[in-house]
Order: sequence, then C-alpha cells, then structure tokens
Amino acid sequence: MSTTTETPSDQRRLPTFPTSCAAPAPRPEEPVRVVPLAVASLIAVALTGYAWTAHGARSGVLLLLGLGLGVALFHSRFGFTSAWRQLVAVGNGAGVRAHSLLLGTAATLVALIVSTGSGLFGSAPKASAGPIGLALFVGALLFAVGMQLGGACASGTLFAVGSGQSTILLTLFGFIVGSVVYTAAFPVFDGWPSVPGVLLSDHVGWFGSWALTIAALGLIVLATWFVQKRRTPPPADVVPTATGLARVLRGSWPLLVGAVVLGVLAGAVFLVSGGIWGVTFAFALWGAKFLQLVGLHPETWEFWRSASNAKALAGSVWTDKTTLTNVGIMIGAAIAAALAGAWRLHTSIPWRTALAAVLGGVLMGVGARLAGGCNIGAYLGGISTGSLHGWLWGAFALGGTWIGLRLRPLFGLVVPKASDSVC
Repeated sequence: MSTTTETPSDQRRLPTFPTSCAAPAPRPEEPVRVVPLAVASLIAVALTGYAWTAHGARSGVLLLLGLGLGVALFHSRFGFTSAWRQLVAVGNGAGVRAHSLLLGTAATLVALIVSTGSGLFGSAPKASAGPIGLALFVGALLFAVGMQLGGACASGTLFAVGSGQSTILLTLFGFIVGSVVYTAAFPVFDGWPSVPGVLLSDHVGWFGSWALTIAALGLIVLATWFVQKRRTPPPADVVPTATGLARVLRGSWPLLVGAVVLGVLAGAVFLVSGGIWGVTFAFALWGAKFLQLVGLHPETWEFWRSASNAKALAGSVWTDKTTLTNVGIMIGAAIAAALAGAWRLHTSIPWRTALAAVLGGVLMGVGARLAGGCNIGAYLGGISTGSLHGWLWGAFALGGTWIGLRLRPLFGLVVPKASDSVC
C-alpha cells in the first residue's frame, strides 16, 4: 500500500523556503514597562509640540514620521545587519526578501510622487543619481564591515538605542566619531575617481524605471530561494509576541508587514521633505554642533564650508530632516519596546564587545560619508529612486559583510552556523 501523500496543486506551484528545522514557538510578551512608556510618550508629545510650533508643520510631521519608523522598526525587528549576516553565513534569505518588499514598496511610492509632481509643505520631490566610483565602493565595504562589528546598521542603531540596548550606545558614539573624522579629513577623501551617476528614469521614464526595479527585486527573491533551497539553513530566531489585536501595539509584527509599513513611511518622508529618508548626515551634524559647544570651530573645515552644509550647521538641528526622523525613531522605538515589555538597560558589556561596537561605529561613520549614504540613504534611497549607485552599494555591502563575519570571532561575537537551531 502506498504511503505517498498528494500535495495540493496550489501548494506545488508556490515556492517554499526550506529550513533545517522549524522555528521555535514565540514566548509570550512581558508586562508593559510603565515608567519607560510614560517618559518616552511625554518626550514624544513635548518634542513634537516644540518642533511644530517653533519650526513649522513640516518639522512636526517629520518628527511624527520618525516616531512611526521607530515603532515599525522595533515591532518587526527589521534588520539589515542580521539579514545580510544570515544570508552570507548560512544562506537564510528571509531578511533579504523582506528588503525586496521594502524596496519595492518605496520604489512604487517614489515613482508615483515624482511622476505626478506631488509634494507637501512646498517641497518638490525629485530623484538624483549618486556618483559611482572608488568612494562609493570603499565606503559601502567599510560600512558593512562596521555593521557586523557594531551589531547594527544606521536605522538599527537608532531603534536599538531607543529600546535600551546599552551596547549600541557605544556604536552610536563611534558612528558620530567616525562622521567627525571624515568631515575633519574631508580634503583627503574628496576627489576620488568617479563617474556621474545613472538614474534609470532619465533613460526609460518613471514607469520603465519602476518596472526594471521591481523585476530586479523579483530576481533577488528567486536567487535567495535557490540559495536557501541548496543550503537549508536554520530558521531565524523569534521574539516574544502578543496575540490578536494586541499584537498591533505590543508586537511582534511579521517581518513582511514591517517591510510594507517602512516602505510607506519612507515614501511619506520623501513626500514631506522632498528628499529620500536619510540617517547618517545627522551624526556628522551632531558631532560638529558638540565641537562648537566646547569651543572648537568645525565651521572652518572645508566640509562645512559648502553652501548646504554651512546652512545646516548654522541652523537649528530641529530644522534638519535627518535629525527629526532620527530622534523620532529613537523615541518611537522606546515607546514600542516599553509596550512590548522589552525596554531594559544592559549594564554588563564585555570589553571586546564594547571595543567592537565603537570600532564598528567609526567604520560606519567614515563609510557612510564616503559612499554618500548608508543602508538607508544609499541602499534604500538609491534603489527606490532608480539610481544605479544604490544597487552597487548593496553589492559591495555584501562583500563587506563577508569580511565582517570573519572578523567577528576576534571580538567574541557569534557567527551563525548551519548546525545552529536558529540563526
């Protein structure tokens, strides 16, 4: 008697993403952390009110969008660092497939906004092509190595700091230091060989640019399926979660839901500010503002003498869009983490971990400025606007991830293995 089970035809047609074992069952969420929730909520209300009344509706809305980004990043635990680590180390492509959905959502909204000439608060959103050259390649490589040592990317650093992860405070410190190092040594980094960037819409129009981007993202999904099917990696780890409607506020969200929400919010930042969502320029600005506070004069440095940079340094940080969204992300993540019962400070940090965090942050600070952006400004921003430099940033970041994984054990950091139960 045959024991073969028929597979329904609809299941046979759908690709599956095999893992070596089933993912563990998620634990129930912990009780709400009332004090962190109250403090973060009061700060959110106060800062939004200040930004709105002192600097206008645009600043207030950007801060609110940052709050939303922080909530979505935390509740979906949306990672770039972990996604590339899992793909390169063991072949689990779930995180990179989520990237594709995020990129496709943002690209769709960007195409609609630019092609229809939409914009809020007097903005005129437009796409621009990032230059392609040695600085882009080296910067993306350094940034990816830094991600694997520092434990987080640019957006990940912000939401981890907001959720109380003390180690990532060291990464943020290193990020600011690296950004300041770049701005101080700008003449050394300026003028590296490059060619003008390529914007797909200049050649095939906005619909063609969107279609090519979606097709390329679809190929990436297929590639990760082939890799995962061949390597059969361990599943990604899970986090505590609420159930039912409480999951909306207390988490955790499915990764693909987080991807869509983040893509929509990235499009909203583009609509409100007229430019792509960015993160790392604010770190250079914060560092320069601090140096001014202690009596130094970074405004005399060549980097800060260009018209746009000089204007940013002379103005209030509460008019800088990257500062507004960055601060919003940290506060939004704090609110989300407190609601999920996950907000807590870690007081014991091994010295090797602390060293890796600072070193990783420095590499990301220098790398982001060299490449003209990070995993958000260059990778997400570039690909969603149809700029070739975004794709090249991602390719070199994968190479940097490979290098970073080989450096992690020197600092006592774990690298996923095929024999693990989760990655």
